[in-house]
Amino acid sequence: MELSDLLCEESVLVCADIRSKAELLQKLSQKAAELTGMDAETILAALTAREALGSTGLGNGIAIPHGKLPGLPAVRGIFVKLDEPIEFDAIDDQKVDIVVMLLAPVGAGADHLKALARVARLLRTESLVEQLRQTSDKKRLREMLIEPPAANAA
Repeated sequence: MELSDLLCEESVLVCADIRSKAELLQKLSQKAAELTGMDAETILAALTAREALGSTGLGNGIAIPHGKLPGLPAVRGIFVKLDEPIEFDAIDDQKVDIVVMLLAPVGAGADHLKALARVARLLRTESLVEQLRQTSDKKRLREMLIEPPAANAA
């Protein structure tokens, strides 16, 4: 599963106005609703339900909130770079500033897991994460995610 299949140009955000995990999940839900035509409250409920099971904050300032939605045709993603890190209940207690949200259709177990694994592997590459943190250009951010340099490929 390639990130180019999950992240369209409109699904890369740089946010300066997010101050909490709740605000972030709301913003992600609203953007996902715009991109998918699905209901923002339904998306927020799916993300919130998953977070209730345990934080999707992986550590090193990275989170991958995710959820499953009935009626969604394919796995979709949104990348967010926060100007200011926020509390996210991450496993290492560090604040989060790099976020990739994934939404999958109900019943898309393999595709959902492949997407999660691909994103997690990619974001374990410290040099790539540092490059992501150093730019605010949405086009460049997407390029770095979908076409990481060979040395960064996971």
